[in-house]
Amino acid sequence: MIEKEFNYLVTNYQTPFYFFDMVSLKDRIEYLRHRLPNKVKLCYAIKANSFILKDIEDLIDRYEVCSFGEYHICDSSKINKEKIVLSGVYKEEKDLRYLFQNNVSIGIYTIESWGQYNLLKNLTNEFKKNIKVLLRLTSGNQFGMDKSIIHNIFKDLKNSSYIKIIGLQFFSTTQKRSIKRLNKELEEVLSFFNELNEEYNANLEEIEFGPGLSATYFIDEEYDEEEYLQEFSKFLESIPSSINITLELGRSIAYTCGSYITKVVDTKTNKKENYAIVDGGIHHLVYYGSSLAMRIPEIILFQNKKESNNVENWNICGSLCTINDILVKELPLSDLKTNDYLIFKKVGAYSVTEGISLFLSHDLPGIIKKDLNGNYHLIRDNEATYPFNTPN
Repeated sequence: MIEKEFNYLVTNYQTPFYFFDMVSLKDRIEYLRHRLPNKVKLCYAIKANSFILKDIEDLIDRYEVCSFGEYHICDSSKINKEKIVLSGVYKEEKDLRYLFQNNVSIGIYTIESWGQYNLLKNLTNEFKKNIKVLLRLTSGNQFGMDKSIIHNIFKDLKNSSYIKIIGLQFFSTTQKRSIKRLNKELEEVLSFFNELNEEYNANLEEIEFGPGLSATYFIDEEYDEEEYLQEFSKFLESIPSSINITLELGRSIAYTCGSYITKVVDTKTNKKENYAIVDGGIHHLVYYGSSLAMRIPEIILFQNKKESNNVENWNICGSLCTINDILVKELPLSDLKTNDYLIFKKVGAYSVTEGISLFLSHDLPGIIKKDLNGNYHLIRDNEATYPFNTPN
């Protein structure tokens, strides 16, 4: 963010706020596209950031939607429903019934349990509606199904002429740094995929795989993404062309496009420790693996006036009444003072959607977006949260 742009933002918008740059987002998606095989499709998990959906509709192949609330976001954003993969460990019958009754053409449904299979089987039989399905294979947690349940689904398919199983879905965890583990997981999914095709003549054609590609948030991280993607691409290229591979990504796509701008509203020294209080806090800002604020993310200091080169360590604390509201500890800064601004980089994924925003009834931050033409848009104003915490 250049100084001119920053001055425009803080002059026209109230802190704290998120700033999402669509040029940066487009560049990131193109970077991933160019480093992955051409045959690989990209699915964007909208839980990472639901404010950028329409901007990337022509840049990604699918959207992963994990709740009916997220479906309504897509509907309001006029997203093509054929691009939706309707996932989620819990699917309510009333929500699915709404989709069937209104003849909504969801691209793909996922099934994560025997109960979900029966629910979709009964609805498709009732409405005589054909759907495409991915079966989620568990990685050993509450998500997905054991292999034995998937086998039982294939054995029961004769009772469901409207469900077409097109493949498997698999995701284990995020922030993977071991290429050996990543390739091993996909290898195991491929083996089971081939087993199902042979045993049931299933004609499966696709694997939707969550690789959990790592995001580099902190300045002390050593991670060669270029080399990692190169090694992963070699493995992907070895997969037969008859198998379609879709990578489900959220964090890796969106994290670089966002910044969080907050203002220093007070400074103090308590028992020889310097503290700066900002108008934001941990209810707005989440870095995966932050280790109790001991690791330092990429931060830019913007100052109204610089007096000298006096560098001191500062603990950056938010405005919540909890001792846990520490954004960074021992951050070296030059002449930090009240009314300076801190820009936290790489917050395009999750901070805007998973923060504990209702705690202490502070306002939600505004959201400013810069489009591909360089124009700025306020897409959510600072919004009061106290009504949500007030009894009716």
